[in-house]
Order: sequence, then structure tokens, then C-alpha cells
Amino acid sequence: MQHSQAPTPAQAGASWPATYTRVVLASRPAGLPQPDNFRVEQSAAPALDAGQVRVRNHYLSIDPYMVGRMYESRSYAASTGIGEIMPGETAGQVVESRHPGFAVGEYVVGPLGWQEQAVSDGQGLRRADTSRAPLQAYLGALGMTGVTAWYGMTQICRPEHGSTVVVSAAAGAVGGVAVQLAKARGCRVVGIAGGAAKCAYVTQVLGADACVDYKQEQSGQALGDALARCAPEGFDACFDNVNGWVLDAILPRMNLHGRIALCGMIARYGQAPNHLAAHGYLLISRLRAQGFIVWDHVDLWSQAVDELGALFDEGRLRYQETIAQGIEAAPGACIGLLSGRNTGKQLVRLIDDQ
Repeated sequence: MQHSQAPTPAQAGASWPATYTRVVLASRPAGLPQPDNFRVEQSAAPALDAGQVRVRNHYLSIDPYMVGRMYESRSYAASTGIGEIMPGETAGQVVESRHPGFAVGEYVVGPLGWQEQAVSDGQGLRRADTSRAPLQAYLGALGMTGVTAWYGMTQICRPEHGSTVVVSAAAGAVGGVAVQLAKARGCRVVGIAGGAAKCAYVTQVLGADACVDYKQEQSGQALGDALARCAPEGFDACFDNVNGWVLDAILPRMNLHGRIALCGMIARYGQAPNHLAAHGYLLISRLRAQGFIVWDHVDLWSQAVDELGALFDEGRLRYQETIAQGIEAAPGACIGLLSGRNTGKQLVRLIDDQ
């Protein structure tokens, strides 16, 4: 994939603003997040201590899990506190360093949150090779997003050549990589996405064999019937990013001893709890459904990146980005993610257009 030239590395001794902009959690949502649940504010930039680096963030990653952390309900990660910086991965450049392991000018990715600059002790920072791929790709297909798809597909779904796989939210950042990993293993892949344009992207760009537009189906039964028309032989594996009524439509179409990777629950965010009606098929079809969080499997990170990088170098890992401009746009980008406004990876660019 073609990409634009990387920005010129920061120069040692450069002067950086004494204040910067960040986004914090202002209040907990009552239902789906609203603009007033976020607050954009200015903060003083702290001086560096020994062993620290200052990173100028170029991109914010916007991901569904961030919404889950806005609530106080039990989850796999601690809730974001009121007044705390919205969490998330960023990609940026080291502009000041008192850390022996990081030099000024290096590009890094890490959990630095929704802010224009950040001070870090280096924990969790990963270098990004911008000669290989654009910086923001290390937040997407070559970063946490891609590794999430890799783990769920290769370690849980475990598709074999000739098997049939279904991927929900197939036009999203994780789902899109999952589709391509299954295709790389010789599988027949059916995607589920919202809208004709997204379905065309899933089939024509990502290479899925078929894609069902859930927005055209009026019920779970109708969605299930559409899936059955695309795969009358049933599904051997499912990569699920949605849960709720979409998973309900898939479960009766799973083959005996099928495997399901439970990656996301975007259908449930901000709404009253709902229950699966078709969960009986877990027993009837002797299915194996496993939830996973990518950070539990960092020991496999390098293996995942090796495969993803090889596919990228061969031109077999394609992706699309939806980019909002400016940190003030981050709350709207997050809200839009839940209604499916994005195709592929949702990012916020913090630097001026190159």
C-alpha cells in the first residue's frame, strides 16, 4: 500500500508548548455516550525526570473498548475516573528524552491517551518503522487492532483450508483484518456489515466471498436466513465483534464443534442488558465460544506481527482509515464509532495535514 512520506524527525533541543490540549471523562453516560460526557481542557506540560520521554502524539486510536471504560460496571479493565484522561493508544514521535532507551526523533506507539503530548517512563512504548508502513498503521493493521484479529482468528477460530468462516462487523478495523487472515488460510468467508458501501468494501477490497447487510434485515431470523443463503453448508468458525441479535442469528447456523471468538460487544454498549435467545445451540452443536483480551497474550505479539507484516509486505493486508482532524474531534469520533459511521480504523489526526 502506498503511503505518504513520514514527517521530519523532531530536533533535539526544540521548544515545545508549555501547555497542551487533552480530553478527559467529564461524566458517566446514561445510555450511549453524549458530547457532554467529555471535556476538552488545557494542561501544563511537566518537565522531564530522568528515565522519561516526551512524545508528541500524531494520531489517537478510537476503539469500542474505550466506551466500556466510561461506565462503572464490571469489565475486563478498570473504569476511567471522572476527570481522568480518556484512555487509548497513540502514535507519535519522541521530541525530548532523558531515557537511555529512546532517542529524539524515534516514532513510537503506546497507551498515552487522548492528549496532544505525553510524558512516559517508556513502559508500554513500541517503536514504529515508518520506512515500512505509515505511522498510523501501527495503531491499526500492524498494531493492537491487527494483533487482536490475529489472536482471535488463529488461536480460537483456528480455520482450516476449505472451512467456512463468518465475521461480524467485517468492515471495522478488527473485522477487516480477521476476514483477510481467514482468506489467507484458504477459507470461504462471509462478512456482516452495515450498508451497501461497507459490504462492497468487505467483498471487493478485503476479499470476502459474500457480505450480508444487516441494515436490510428486519429481525434476527431474517439475518439468519440471509446468512444461510450465503453459506448453506453452515459455519465452522465465527469471529464476533457485535454480540446481541447478530450473534443470535449466527448461532443456529454454526456447524457441529464450531469455534467462536468473542472479541467485542458493540451491540450492548450503553443499553440495558439483553440476553441471547439462541444460546442453546452452544450445547446442541457442541460449540466452543471463548472471549479474549489481546493484552492477556503479549507473549504471542511478535508472532502475530511477523505474519501481519509479511502479509502487508506482500500487498495482501489491506485496510481503510476514517480520520477526524484535531483533538476536539475525538469525542464525536468515539460516538460515531458506536453507530457505525466509520469504515475500517477510526483515527484522530492531531498534527496538521502533510
